[in-house]
Amino acid sequence: MNINLISDTVTQPSKGMLEAMMNAPVGDDVFKTDPSVNALEAKTAELFGKEAALFFPSGTMANQTAIKLHTQPGEQLICDKYAHVYNYEGGGVSFNSGVSCRLIEGHRGMMTAGQVEAAINPPDFYHSPLTTLVCIENTTNKGGGACWDIEELKKIKNVCKKHNLAYHLDGARIWNAMVAKNETPQQFGQLFDTISVCFSKGLGCPVGSVLMGSKAMMDKALRIRKIFGGGMRQAGYLTAAASYALDHNINRLADDHRKAFEIGEVLEGLSFIKKVEPIETNIIIFEIDENTLSEEGFLKKLSEQGISIIGMGQGKLRIVTHMDYTDGMHVRFLDILKKL
Repeated sequence: MNINLISDTVTQPSKGMLEAMMNAPVGDDVFKTDPSVNALEAKTAELFGKEAALFFPSGTMANQTAIKLHTQPGEQLICDKYAHVYNYEGGGVSFNSGVSCRLIEGHRGMMTAGQVEAAINPPDFYHSPLTTLVCIENTTNKGGGACWDIEELKKIKNVCKKHNLAYHLDGARIWNAMVAKNETPQQFGQLFDTISVCFSKGLGCPVGSVLMGSKAMMDKALRIRKIFGGGMRQAGYLTAAASYALDHNINRLADDHRKAFEIGEVLEGLSFIKKVEPIETNIIIFEIDENTLSEEGFLKKLSEQGISIIGMGQGKLRIVTHMDYTDGMHVRFLDILKKL
């Protein structure tokens, strides 16, 4: 039995999801005539209370489109130093939009409204880049699946309004945050100008993200998606999977969170574990005590048992639970950890 805990992106479509995909009515989405794509876009926009939505092949493309929507070359966005748009999107902020990032030293990928306001460049000081955008990631990937406090997000929104800044949410794992914090899509829809959500992580889809915002913004986003090469034809087979996931796979995320907590408890009891970072959702980040066992040795021991996890650099290791990580796998993994 191989157990893959590298990421929640390794999931395979379930039988029900595959049936939904194979039975999807499709058209040509480049001509906006794919009924399944149109239905998902309308469904997601309504869920978050936004005017319109646009389907993308990846979360990175959705985020990069949002950044291009809100900025001009030479300007600057504010984000936490752990933000996905800065660390894991191939330098697209500068390559695609000609924009720089003002990085904030937050806590587990989360910054405060005060930090955001302090980082805004004076608009009349032409020697520094013009600040035009604030980007938030919820949950924070590099921050170990941490969930933002909705009240702090509201405070940052007020800062954005005061200084005429756009406000974008990278909601790749927003589903996990909503389940963990008992929040609703509408709460986030009311705060942000644009929101990207991903279906290929915790929700178990093979491909796809959606970007949401005003109708005017999504009309512009359609052109940017074309420039980025993101126009697809019979994409309805993919959006049918996402629509199925919205109906069936959100509430079950609590099970992934439970398993993550239980893994964390076992790790904390092992003598060779130096630190386990706080666990809120489905991501566990921890460090090995190199004086007791090397990181390489730990990964090798797991690999010999058919278990895959990932290193994040700087001595940190990551485990991510997901819908294909079964109860049987969980029992076996915990047993293996305890015997190491």
